[in-house]
Amino acid sequence: MLEPIGSDEWPARSLLGTLPPAARQDLLDLGTEVRFDAGDVLLREGDDDQHIFLLVSGFAKVTATVENGETTLLAVRAAGDTVGEMAAMSGAPRSATVTACGPLTAHVSQRAELRRLLERRPVISMALTGMVADRLRWANRRRLDFRGYPAKVRLARLLVELAESYGSARADGVVLGCRLTQPELATMVGAAETTIHKVLRDLRDEGLLETGYRSTVIRDLPELEELADFRTTCGSLTNGRGRAGAGARTYDF
Repeated sequence: MLEPIGSDEWPARSLLGTLPPAARQDLLDLGTEVRFDAGDVLLREGDDDQHIFLLVSGFAKVTATVENGETTLLAVRAAGDTVGEMAAMSGAPRSATVTACGPLTAHVSQRAELRRLLERRPVISMALTGMVADRLRWANRRRLDFRGYPAKVRLARLLVELAESYGSARADGVVLGCRLTQPELATMVGAAETTIHKVLRDLRDEGLLETGYRSTVIRDLPELEELADFRTTCGSLTNGRGRAGAGARTYDF
């Protein structure tokens, strides 16, 4: 079971990771602690409730149902992130379902509580707004990737971005966090499951990736970045200066 990570160890790109210590503590003090097991639903698409979860430990998947009735994986959220902020801020119904990937601890707070805190702490309001903008930018980039890159490059770009946000450096590479299946990876990069199976095999054969039961390690992050056709701040993970996650988290395909 994952343990809650320390206040100085939140992923740098998470909401908690961007806040100064005093504001971070105010946000951590908000609401009531709740725990979930793997497969538990935190939020359900279409519901009208307006509370928000601040993830303290663990990972969650964000999914939505498309017009043909199939479920599509939209994103992964980890400790330090919030889920449910869109409905809490806008009052609209839930736009997606959020499900725990494994044991997960969160703080749940109501819309009114959050609004009072945002009014009292503008730095949290600005950070939350920036986080929502980053998520929109990420979603837009995924759409462009679908049209501009083959499946292998799209998967490489996704893996590099996940490493940047949630990776943990080890001597043998960068370990990723949260369990994702091959069908889920396929939906995130807009490819057939059979294609993703072949791409993962190619990446393993090329020595860029090692996958196993509940574990995936990026063996050669610089080479994967080159394949992905961009450079990111993931370089900090390879020299031990950066910390994008707590402990040796795993990422299961």
